[in-house]
Amino acid sequence: MSVFRRMRDITVATFNEHLEQSQDPVQLIDQFLYNTRQEIAEAEKLHQQYAVHTRQMKQQLDHALSMQAKREEQALLALKADEEHVAKLALQEKMLYAEKEEQYRELWEQSRESLRELEQQLDTLKTEYQTVHSKRQYYAARVQTLRLQQQMNERAGTYGGRNVPRMFNRLEDRVADMEAETQSLRDLRRGEEHARDAQGGGSLLEQEWARLKSKLNNSGKE
Repeated sequence: MSVFRRMRDITVATFNEHLEQSQDPVQLIDQFLYNTRQEIAEAEKLHQQYAVHTRQMKQQLDHALSMQAKREEQALLALKADEEHVAKLALQEKMLYAEKEEQYRELWEQSRESLRELEQQLDTLKTEYQTVHSKRQYYAARVQTLRLQQQMNERAGTYGGRNVPRMFNRLEDRVADMEAETQSLRDLRRGEEHARDAQGGGSLLEQEWARLKSKLNNSGKE
């Protein structure tokens, strides 16, 4: 496993640990997306560097192969011209380029393999990012639903918990008391009016009685 992959595993493990402790999962998801974007940018930069290095190793390999063919051709021409010393020098250089070919081939194959691995890891990073990003809105909606539910639960002791029937019963009793007080005052006033009427009526009766007696007395004298 590459160092890059181990670091990625540590990042995911850290995310899972923080997720268990987080009060805001959506914010943690956003942080994970931000970190993943940073990793993608770093991986793309490293990929470019590896691609350049791989091309350079391939160029060195091709150059070594080309020089081997060239030096062998020169050795054959020198040998045909009976220039054995020149032919041997050309063969010696060919052997040097053969050694370079082996060295650069190994480096090129290693770099090419690392480049393929890095491309796979980069594809994995992009897939992870797209997967989390596509689900972010869904989880944001779920978190919002839970928050609203929590607010409703917190208000459960207030909404509908004020004993409205009892409140109206007390109001009914109070209004009934006010009505009784008003009726009592009204009855009291009517009693006073009746008493005044009765007192006034008695005086008139006495006056009428006195007048009738006076009339009777006067008629007797005649």
